[in-house]
Amino acid sequence: MVLQVGQQAMWVMLLLAGPVLGLGLAVGLVVSLLQAITQINEQTLSFVPKLAAMALVFLVLGPWMLTTLLDFTRHLLLSLPTWA
Repeated sequence: MVLQVGQQAMWVMLLLAGPVLGLGLAVGLVVSLLQAITQINEQTLSFVPKLAAMALVFLVLGPWMLTTLLDFTRHLLLSLPTWA
């Protein structure tokens, strides 16, 4: 039972973090490519677009992420009495 809950928790974590980290990775790759092409070596140039893209993902997917997390928590708390 504990392994099943742990597996569900890992799945929810990957489901929630995946879009944010994936877009951050993609934006970082594009910015790094542009920096390599133009030979601009500015550290903040790679940070600001990633931060903006991640904030946009949180704005767009925030309600879905919160609903998913609440559903998992509700399921976990309602299944506690059956563990004994």
